[in-house]
Amino acid sequence: MQQLFYLADLFGVAVFAITGALMAGRKSMDLFGVLVIAIVTALGGGTLRDVILDNHPVSWIRNDTYILVASLAAIGTVLWVRLTRPIHERGLLIADAFGLAVFTVIGTEVALQHNVPYSTAVIMGVMTGVAGGVMRDVICNEIPLIFKKEIYATACILGSLVFIALRELQTPHWLDTGIAMLTVLGVRLAAIQWHLGLPQFHLLDRD
Repeated sequence: MQQLFYLADLFGVAVFAITGALMAGRKSMDLFGVLVIAIVTALGGGTLRDVILDNHPVSWIRNDTYILVASLAAIGTVLWVRLTRPIHERGLLIADAFGLAVFTVIGTEVALQHNVPYSTAVIMGVMTGVAGGVMRDVICNEIPLIFKKEIYATACILGSLVFIALRELQTPHWLDTGIAMLTVLGVRLAAIQWHLGLPQFHLLDRD
């Protein structure tokens, strides 16, 4: 199971690196800028999680495969776009949704392995899923997806809660992981398709 989680983690790194590279491309950055944004996006959430959980050394420091995968994914994205055609914003959102699903469940699992309370595990799952994207958007001078009206972090919370509940029921680990990831992915893709969002708070000025 550890091997499966490791492969899923690398998949998430690759997917988020692709979203970082696409965002850098939209901002017309050079290749170095593309690599920086891709690596920050791919590894930012997991790094923040590991630092808070005192899980040292963080994943990409003890295993340079993470940096390699992120870099190759970024370079591959550049070549793909140059040789084919640009990927529209919807493609960026869909790729981001896949990374979100993988990293949310991995973040929750890592937190549970540190025997933290369930509330903390949920927060770590959400942080792992969204923090890299927030860093990407802030660096690129964009409003982070998490702050836009479409459901984003809520999908992570639901997926994390599903994973924890299934772990408590002691169902097969692969089933827990698959269902939780599909929960995040399904909710996020539904939000993209139908523009679903939480109610907004409007503060009205009173004379």
